[in-house]
Amino acid sequence: MERMNEDGQWIVLMGFIVSVSLFVLAIIINQSVTVGQTTSEAVLEFPKNEITEVREAVIDIAKKDPSSDILKKDLYALSMDRMNAVVYYDITNKKYEDDYYKYDEILIRFNNGVTKYNETYWLPEKK
Repeated sequence: MERMNEDGQWIVLMGFIVSVSLFVLAIIINQSVTVGQTTSEAVLEFPKNEITEVREAVIDIAKKDPSSDILKKDLYALSMDRMNAVVYYDITNKKYEDDYYKYDEILIRFNNGVTKYNETYWLPEKK
C-alpha cells in the first residue's frame, strides 16, 4: 500500500484555527461598538446643565432666604415647566460648625424620569 501524504492536514488545521480566530475577533469588535454607543448615549442623556442651573439657584436661595416657601414653589414650577423635572431641595442652617466657619447643609434631588440625581452640598459661611 502506498504511503499517505499528511502535509495537507496541517494546512486544513491552520485554516480552521485562523477562521475561528477571525470569528472571535469579529465578535469582540462588534461588542466594543455596542458598548461605545451605549456609553455615549448615557453621557449625552445626562442633564448636566439642568442640574448645574438648579444647583446655582438653590445656593442663591440658601444665601438670601432659605426659609422662603414662595421661592421653593417657584423653583418647583420652573423646573417642571422648563426641564420636565421634579426638583426638591432642603436647607438646614448651621448643621455643622468649626472654629472659622458654620456650614449650611443643602440637599438637592433632581429627577426627570430618566436621571435621578441626589447631592448634599455644604455651604460655608464665615463666622
